[in-house]
Amino acid sequence: MSQSSGATYEPIETASIDELRSLQLQRMQWSLGHAYAHVPHYRSAFDAAGVHPDDLQDLSDLARFPFLMKQDLRDNYPYGMFAVPREQVVRVHASSGTTGSATVVGYTQADLDVWSRVMARSIVAAGGRSGDIAHNAYGYGLFTGGLGAHYGAELLGCTVIPMSGGATERQVALINDFKPRILFVTPSYCLNLIDEMERQGLDPSASSLEVGIFGAEPWTDELRSEIEERLGLDATDIYGLSEVIGPGVAQECAATKDGPTIWEDHFYPEVIDPETGEVLPDGEQGELVFTSLTKQAFPVVRYRTRDITTLLPGTARTMRRMARVTGRTDDMLIIRGVNVYPSQIEAEILRIDGLSPHFLLEVTKDGNMSTLNVQVEPQPGVTVGDEADRLLQAIKTNVGVTTAVEVAEVGALPRSQGKAQRIVNR
Repeated sequence: MSQSSGATYEPIETASIDELRSLQLQRMQWSLGHAYAHVPHYRSAFDAAGVHPDDLQDLSDLARFPFLMKQDLRDNYPYGMFAVPREQVVRVHASSGTTGSATVVGYTQADLDVWSRVMARSIVAAGGRSGDIAHNAYGYGLFTGGLGAHYGAELLGCTVIPMSGGATERQVALINDFKPRILFVTPSYCLNLIDEMERQGLDPSASSLEVGIFGAEPWTDELRSEIEERLGLDATDIYGLSEVIGPGVAQECAATKDGPTIWEDHFYPEVIDPETGEVLPDGEQGELVFTSLTKQAFPVVRYRTRDITTLLPGTARTMRRMARVTGRTDDMLIIRGVNVYPSQIEAEILRIDGLSPHFLLEVTKDGNMSTLNVQVEPQPGVTVGDEADRLLQAIKTNVGVTTAVEVAEVGALPRSQGKAQRIVNR
């Protein structure tokens, strides 16, 4: 692995704090005014809260404005949240709608240009450069991952292989034949690619891949270490969500690998107490909230992401970082009164020699209490011994909950074809 020298794509990445805050205030005043003037939901929500865009005279004044919830987007399906005439919207993306009405987001051409720039910026921060070949295994279509990464890589000057997800054998063949340097992929699906390389008798660490940009699901530093060791690349974390723009809201720098830098000139972050809505100071963990500063078609004001993280000072860039997302308020399990996130279980699994990152959490009811069964596969070729007992004790000690643990056969658990599904609720 060869870490990035810390190159930047745009000067604002290393501007002074004062310059950045001044730009944010100017852009936030425009964005709130734009939303209020053109989106009925914002006008009624602001009026009900007794605030007006003109009341924003300092960045701290944002706390006076109401939150935007996912249900608000569903209630305004499909075009009710657009702030420009539909004819000016050149592309729409949408969620799957598996848990309710789909959430639809729109982009003007200027929005797509911004998205491409923050993605190009992200690729440079991860160690990519113009002229690289990029293998894109993010899903194309209504999901924002594939096209977001694609256009950013092209803007940077990369050659893009638009593979999308699935067809694992062919993915491995194309990586072997086309010799890409950059890989866009979810962490869970990357494990599938590594396993398939090994099944084909290839040495994953000998591939051409040097830069990995991993996103779309929470993952741990333990999983990063496993992927880097087996695949021989620098694995960095990219963060984004379609409601805010897509991938490229924040990107980890390969030079530091200390959490994604939020591109604060376009997306203003807050962290709140998920119960009270109170804004928390930097350094305290809570729910991440975003306000867009430059989006035309689909501005978001204080959108509650449900992701749990912490805001940290900048290192490789002036802009603040976010700690690795530990989970979401809606994937948190409450097991016998203890809050448990799948990423906590993953971390304990990967600390035990002989166990693989392939696992499933099965939740059942025992009276009024939830119980948790952890199913995990061993590493190929490992004779199962006391791994289940060791994992049970590790979870009890470090997570604080008693679980059942079952070590399944290699290949018994479902494999990700994109985003991993870690929880089965019985």
